Amino acid sequence: MTAAVFDHEGPWTEEEYLALGETQQRVELFDGSLHVTPAPTPRHQNISGELRAVLRQPAREARLRVLEAVNVRLKPGRITIPDLVITGEIDFDEVNIEANDVRLVCEIISPSNAATDKVLKMHYYATAGIEWYLLVEQENGTLHLYRRQGRHYVEQSVAKVGETLELTEPVRATIRPEELLP
Repeated sequence: MTAAVFDHEGPWTEEEYLALGETQQRVELFDGSLHVTPAPTPRHQNISGELRAVLRQPAREARLRVLEAVNVRLKPGRITIPDLVITGEIDFDEVNIEANDVRLVCEIISPSNAATDKVLKMHYYATAGIEWYLLVEQENGTLHLYRRQGRHYVEQSVAKVGETLELTEPVRATIRPEELLP
């Protein structure tokens, strides 16, 4: 992949981005530019796995799916790889999940990448019409749940260690931050 990235001139098209194939890094496409991050830390992956475990059964009961680290096409030329998504019915053989199939998107904030999750991706997810956005602070487990209002998100609730986050949409679930942390 390195040669393909460094030999490329000009903005990246969606087709060129997808031609990179699977990579060790998370490579996202933001309006012609690639955003590359290293593989997540074990702490990050533990939080993601525990969160998926908590949401798996409630999602099944709601006839939805919980998936980790999949391509979400927000619009042509804008493809992100959220840490976790809850989706409706999708084609499991397609490379991308369309934003209108995503009911909730979750990002686990890495200290080195906080601005991307708190500002850029939050804006992109809201303008793509994704109703719910869950942010997890990796360092302390605090959960922030946002609901879309127009083209922006408004914080609905916050839960710190020792508290619970009660989801009522798109699934009914109780999340305890301390159960996500290693």
